[in-house]
Amino acid sequence: MENKIVLRLADGRETEALAPVIVSASRSTDIPAFFAPWFMNRLRAGYSVWINPFNQRPSYISYRNTRVIVFWSKNPAPMLPYLDELDRMGINCYFQYTLNDYENEGLEPHVPRLQKRLETFRMLSERLGPERVIWRADPLILTRSITPELLLAKIRSLSDSLAGLTRKLVFSFLDVNAYRKVQRNLVRENIFAEEELGHAEIGNAEQHVIARGLQELREEWHRKGWDFALATCAENIDLARYGIEHNRCIDPELMERAFPEDRLLRDYLAGFRKEGGEFDLFNAGTPGGFDYTRFKDRGQRQICGCVRSKDIGMYNTCPHGCVYCYANTSRELALRNCQSCLRNPEGESLIPLGR
Repeated sequence: MENKIVLRLADGRETEALAPVIVSASRSTDIPAFFAPWFMNRLRAGYSVWINPFNQRPSYISYRNTRVIVFWSKNPAPMLPYLDELDRMGINCYFQYTLNDYENEGLEPHVPRLQKRLETFRMLSERLGPERVIWRADPLILTRSITPELLLAKIRSLSDSLAGLTRKLVFSFLDVNAYRKVQRNLVRENIFAEEELGHAEIGNAEQHVIARGLQELREEWHRKGWDFALATCAENIDLARYGIEHNRCIDPELMERAFPEDRLLRDYLAGFRKEGGEFDLFNAGTPGGFDYTRFKDRGQRQICGCVRSKDIGMYNTCPHGCVYCYANTSRELALRNCQSCLRNPEGESLIPLGR
């Protein structure tokens, strides 16, 4: 589904490049918060270089065919001045906006103050519309001080400020066991003692308590005139009894609804459609529906429902310093890499080539 093209560089050299229609910016770092000028420079240049985190090999990404950019951010305010330019380029976008209230606990030490992030959410929603700004309560964390009841109270309080500004709330539970880096961070910051790590992940019973509380919150807002969907991100647990679905963060159905006049995008998404009426894990399916099994993003976890996109971000570049982060080897390395990019916003890559 993704084309490879011959890309001509500024110095006249030619190289092979991937030319994705859908770009993720980014699951691996916060491009809107820290690298918006760099990213816009790369869009204007027509390409960027991505370095594979496993083998350190660089590859070229062309934006020639790009129709949709999915932004992932805890602070998208720096992207706001560039939205008009994206429109002029003919590039659609929507935002996965992670908005938690962990201020008292210090779990996200370098994100802007909560009130500022709420104001940014409002500005973004007013500019793009509520369907194109997805609220992510991600990840949900229980600690010595955060009980399920307090966690739900925090989300309820946030919802008072976000009423009508989004149409979906996506959440996930903290994944501790899979990431040694997360475990070390939690112990270092005294969130858990080392002997408590076995209980750091939210248990099944508590997950159902939280799901039921979110269901009640949605029903309460429905009575007040605000409807939004609830969905989990890359979670195995079945919460359908609470009206909670499995999410697709890279979602062709959302793209069709949000960008119906984009013929090139519509033609591209047609390739995702089923010829028959088969059923799959996430989609009850009807003839002509999307074939999520065939076009699943193979670079993501098995339970992830996203269709293919190209993520252009890189690990070890985000200085938010979130205690639960799995994308950084160390905060110091992330800060050094970030500062290097900020000093050279014309560079081809987030991390200087050759490192």
